[in-house]
Amino acid sequence: MRVLRFFTSVFGLAVLGCLVLTGWALWSGGLFDGPVAREVRASSLYVAPGIDVDKTAGERILGNRRLVVILLQPGSDLRKTCDDVTNAAEGNVVLVLSPGKDEYDTYGCALLPGRDDENFGKAFVAESVIIDGINAFPDRPLDMLKVVAVNYDRLVQSDLVPDGARTVSPSLPRYLVAGAAVVAVLGGAAGIYFTARRAARLAAERQERRAAAADARSELSASAAVLAQQLIDLDARYASLPREDRLAKRYRALVADYVDLLEDPTPEGVNDLIRRCGRLNQALAASGSG
Repeated sequence: MRVLRFFTSVFGLAVLGCLVLTGWALWSGGLFDGPVAREVRASSLYVAPGIDVDKTAGERILGNRRLVVILLQPGSDLRKTCDDVTNAAEGNVVLVLSPGKDEYDTYGCALLPGRDDENFGKAFVAESVIIDGINAFPDRPLDMLKVVAVNYDRLVQSDLVPDGARTVSPSLPRYLVAGAAVVAVLGGAAGIYFTARRAARLAAERQERRAAAADARSELSASAAVLAQQLIDLDARYASLPREDRLAKRYRALVADYVDLLEDPTPEGVNDLIRRCGRLNQALAASGSG
């Protein structure tokens, strides 16, 4: 009876609300996540133990795209892994794969909004396109990731997946929110007032910084998509050129510079390659090639 009276009082209801909030924060923050889901909450690449891949280099290749690649050991249950990371990687194109004998075993896992309803077709196409060409590099996983990144840019250019950078919500702020709520109730109205004012000011400043960074990333992603499309268009013309042709050599140099740029893309580097693509395209047109 005492417990019942406590939780029917104003203070007891406030404490109960804080407990519910704390439980929600722990759950949504990934307390019950497995090792794969816990890592992909804040990373674009998961590499299972025993797989020889430079994870830092792989993350640089994937960049801040809404793309998550999960590389598991041979024989792993790829479909189960997709189900396990649904909450952690929601809104992203997820590729789950493991090395096979001569090619990769893959499982498409496009966790796009509305994937079970109006965007079912887009999700299906995204899962098909994202693996295009990866089996050419069965023993070179970093080159495979570069192909996946280019495939993703093609999907963005075709409006099959949403443009923009991935937004990562770390779990720590949720724990802090829950802890602050408990302290605020126990500390009284004065603590709530001053804490709320400070939190609002910090949140506004952080939002301004994130908005500025997101704008820069979106602009870079758009330029990279344009560059990828230009390279795809030039590839069709390159196929008709002799390998020792001067324009063919310029194209190969362009592609090599593009692959290097994927490791650390910059607006200046992307724009320079776009200009070079334009000049090469004009040269091909003037020569009558393609």
